[in-house]
Amino acid sequence: MLTVDTRRPAGPAGRISRVETLSLGTAWRDFSYVRIHTDEGLSGIGEITHPYRGRETCSLTEAMAQRHLIGADPFDVEEIWLRMYQGDFLRGGDVGGIVVSGVDQALYDIMGKALGVPAYRLTGGACRDSVRIYANGWYTGERDPQVFAAKAKEVAARGYTALKFDPFGAGLGELSRAELRFSVDIVAAVREAVPDLDLFVEGHARFAMPTAVRLVRELEPFDLGWFEEPLPWTHIERYAELRARAAMPISGGEHFHNRYEYARLFATGAVDIIQPDLSMAGGFTEIRKLAAQADVHAMLVAPHNSNSPLCTTASVHAVLGMPNLLVLETFDGMLEPYVFDALKGVLPVTGGHIGLPERPGLGVELADEVFAEHPPSHRFWNMFKEGWEKRDR
Repeated sequence: MLTVDTRRPAGPAGRISRVETLSLGTAWRDFSYVRIHTDEGLSGIGEITHPYRGRETCSLTEAMAQRHLIGADPFDVEEIWLRMYQGDFLRGGDVGGIVVSGVDQALYDIMGKALGVPAYRLTGGACRDSVRIYANGWYTGERDPQVFAAKAKEVAARGYTALKFDPFGAGLGELSRAELRFSVDIVAAVREAVPDLDLFVEGHARFAMPTAVRLVRELEPFDLGWFEEPLPWTHIERYAELRARAAMPISGGEHFHNRYEYARLFATGAVDIIQPDLSMAGGFTEIRKLAAQADVHAMLVAPHNSNSPLCTTASVHAVLGMPNLLVLETFDGMLEPYVFDALKGVLPVTGGHIGLPERPGLGVELADEVFAEHPPSHRFWNMFKEGWEKRDR
């Protein structure tokens, strides 16, 4: 099972003949992609973006292609997933998880094109007419309650009905009394500015238990849709204890890369809402299994997506048939126009929603000439450094 078997007849897409990677530089982060070709003239793309390890994901993708992909039938997604994970001796972690995820996306893109149907038709169809989207990245700039409030109003004016933000600055572990008060003042200002929007507060998995307990108490008056990752995942067993003290739902899970890493989250009842990322948690093949397990545990799904508009589009395909979907994240509103030129055919956000895709596969093609004009910058910003929210490095 863990070697490419070319004795079986190939399906309508033929066999994988070539694999390449491309990276695009932006002010937000470098976006990376895999493009897989078949001997029937089809190609499919997937996102392999890592915030800081783009070289590594591209290099591993190309190496794994030679070991596990060339000669394979793109329709054998379960076997290919297992071959990449088990055959390459992956034991969790971000780089390998991202590569498997992006390759899996590209395979569904190829399958959809081969059959002439959108990818979501292969992942459970649709149980909704559109996907609700929430905005992130909108608060770049000065960390001031009134600045946050003004920017939140701008998000609402663009039609979004929900938004997420991190009000905590460079806080790590504990917050001083003054810093905690200032963070809560930011949340209060945003709530006053957009009383009818759903608000999600991001903790970035960085507070000690006493601070997290204080925060869930201080944030209770603002009717939050969730408090995201208030604790480090090294303390996953304490999440359930915090949930018992919190008036708002607790969410998390973006750091886990497959069902095996998610096992402790489910076993400990860590969260109310899981947040798998399609480009980190194993692609279409794996995220459906995670959603099903979440349903067994009475949990909702709100996929993480801090990547490019390709991941947004692919995530829409992934969640259209997910009964326990809550909402989907996007940073698309903060990106340069040329990003959309590089990713031809990505789905637009309209009125805080994305509608049903119509084109075969993912419906997106990469414009190589735009990639050539905007090479990766390999920049880094440290979110535990004062002023990180300005994202000016």
